[in-house]
Amino acid sequence: MKIDLTGQVILVTGGSSGIGKGIAIHAAKCGASICVVSRDEEDMRAVVKSIEADGGTASWEHADVTNSEQVHEAVEKTVARYGRLDGVVANAGTNGTWAPIDEMTPEQWRKTIDVNLTGTYLTVHHSVPHLRRQGRGSIVIMSSINGTRTFSNEGASAYASSKAGQFALAQMLALELAPSKIRVNVICPGAIQSEIHEKTNRENLEKIETPIEYPEGDIPLTGGEFGTPKQVAELTAFLMSDLSSHITGTPVWIDGGQSLIV
Repeated sequence: MKIDLTGQVILVTGGSSGIGKGIAIHAAKCGASICVVSRDEEDMRAVVKSIEADGGTASWEHADVTNSEQVHEAVEKTVARYGRLDGVVANAGTNGTWAPIDEMTPEQWRKTIDVNLTGTYLTVHHSVPHLRRQGRGSIVIMSSINGTRTFSNEGASAYASSKAGQFALAQMLALELAPSKIRVNVICPGAIQSEIHEKTNRENLEKIETPIEYPEGDIPLTGGEFGTPKQVAELTAFLMSDLSSHITGTPVWIDGGQSLIV
């Protein structure tokens, strides 16, 4: 069954690359009008151009998700352009620095928390008034297996903490926003093909490594092959659609069984 998002306006943060790009493109194919929010103007333009070339509707707004004024402006411009807001995907994130806790600087810790957790808060904070006005809506928060099921990535304390925070935030908001018919769900990807892996700053992790013997292939379902942004996008589209109208406060791990063994 094809997911139908016709008539919906969906804002996707971090939508210029990786998982966010996949979500933006797939949701547009399902009929939604998309606003891509990111810091990279060139990449956003390319995503919008790709959507429009395929017959879809899309626009972009520049915003750093840690900046309240910029996020607010991006949301307001989206609503001004399309006249409504039906869904939000809080996807923008960073792996940040992975390092021993006594070597991780307060600035490194703060940057990861600010982007992943505070950025999610600001995105939801500025979007909810418009979703309330619609009388319904769907929010998807992109967390991770790290901090929710997996704790074996040494040095990822800031990242895992931010992702655990997103997980808790989603479940808190599911109850708070339920009377307004706004659903909030959380997706926890495992290893997904994305540029974010190359952007991770790893420092002196051999000091704190815990030796682990994995079964052959650390992603059981695929024999070690990473998942794809399209797979996460299809799940996101489902959670945005009426097919999931009775689902809220629900985490979905999309990792091929990876988090069950690591």
